[in-house]
Amino acid sequence: MLCNLALQAQTTVYNKRLADSLGADDYGMKMYVLVMLKTGPAKIADKVKTDSLFGGHLKNIKRLASIGKLVVAGPLQKNDEHYEGIFILNTKTKEEAKALLDTDPAVHAGLLEPVLYGWYGSAALPLYLPAVEKVSKKSF
Repeated sequence: MLCNLALQAQTTVYNKRLADSLGADDYGMKMYVLVMLKTGPAKIADKVKTDSLFGGHLKNIKRLASIGKLVVAGPLQKNDEHYEGIFILNTKTKEEAKALLDTDPAVHAGLLEPVLYGWYGSAALPLYLPAVEKVSKKSF
């Protein structure tokens, strides 16, 4: 009896307009492109130049988020595989993702090397972005 009530409650909250606006399939999911950012092949000795490129990287992250193309980004702890961070891009194809990554100064300069994968996740993922400002005291 309780299981039936729980299932009924779940089906009554479905919002077709919202699901359609987010590109959700029948399971509330959609395809994204997951990007693993590895240490790139470039070695730049000039710290000012490197800092500038990574500053541009952070600005590009904010820009991509503001236009709805980047839904998750963050650095990884040091690791033996030389993975530096991840992106989840709100794109349908790897080609579109590559075009967006080409706008990143650190990627373009070879400081970061992207490895791309198709990823199937919740279509509601972009909805968390407005909450980010509400929990952040500081900005990068």
